[in-house]
Amino acid sequence: MHTTNAAIAATAGETNRPEWIRLPKSGERCPHSGLSRSFLNELILPGAANGHKPPFRSSCLRKRGQQRGVRLIDYDSLMKFIASHGSDNRNPKLVTR
Repeated sequence: MHTTNAAIAATAGETNRPEWIRLPKSGERCPHSGLSRSFLNELILPGAANGHKPPFRSSCLRKRGQQRGVRLIDYDSLMKFIASHGSDNRNPKLVTR
């Protein structure tokens, strides 16, 4: 059976897709979505910018009794959110910069 480089690359790309991603460092953009840390944070945390309901899944991992932790974003739900807000699908409730 012969496989092409494109088939191998496609298979490798699917298996290397992350399940969870971290928020980017302050002043940097997410390497997966291109969105800034502050914009992702506005969407993750319930508030006026997202109608008090985050549009994609995230989770905060922290040690018991600690106030700070690591914020992780569900990669698939973030990509679905971005795809649903393409140039032809405008959501008036979402204000982007």
